[in-house]
Amino acid sequence: MMGGFALSMAFVTANAQEPTTPTTPATPATTTPWEAKKNPTVDSINAKYKDQMIPARTPMTTEQIFPVLGQYNSTVNADAASVTVTMDPANKGIVWIEGIPQGKVKAYLRKSPSTYKIPAQKTEDGKDVVEGTLVFDKETGSLNMVIGKPYNVEDPMLVFTPAAVEEPAVEVKTKTKSNKTKTKVKPVKAWTYTGTKVETTTVMTNQ
Repeated sequence: MMGGFALSMAFVTANAQEPTTPTTPATPATTTPWEAKKNPTVDSINAKYKDQMIPARTPMTTEQIFPVLGQYNSTVNADAASVTVTMDPANKGIVWIEGIPQGKVKAYLRKSPSTYKIPAQKTEDGKDVVEGTLVFDKETGSLNMVIGKPYNVEDPMLVFTPAAVEEPAVEVKTKTKSNKTKTKVKPVKAWTYTGTKVETTTVMTNQ
């Protein structure tokens, strides 16, 4: 009996001296975040209307928004065989016209997309330019311009009809021998322009 008791005590002592192994907590299961695009219900609904969905529009270019921009050739204006219309870098509502006898002239957008008023101005070369109108016809690709007639707010196209609008007149003052000022009204001859837009194409090359 004493031997059995001693053996039992030795077993208990050995168990008490063994270090306990810490229990590692279970790793929680990772969950995939919910995404609407990968939802089966959304996919089934979209499949029903797939053929009826309208694709997103391609963003319009600056030339499409402002079709007047570009280069023009004229067969009727020998004094302006090649005219260029460019956008003002600081204001999209202003364009600059180059290649005409008056010099570099600016115009303001008055009716979108391509009806402009040419205000009375002084060019960089010091030339005085009277009021005018510029209109681009997108369907025909033609640019029509007149300088020397006031811009017609109600119907800008009237300035291109010679019989419909009288040419403006300016006062010319001269002095006579008796130092008296004599005023004459001198009609201003309007300058007109008609040109066709030069279409540019982009050539794609294989890389």
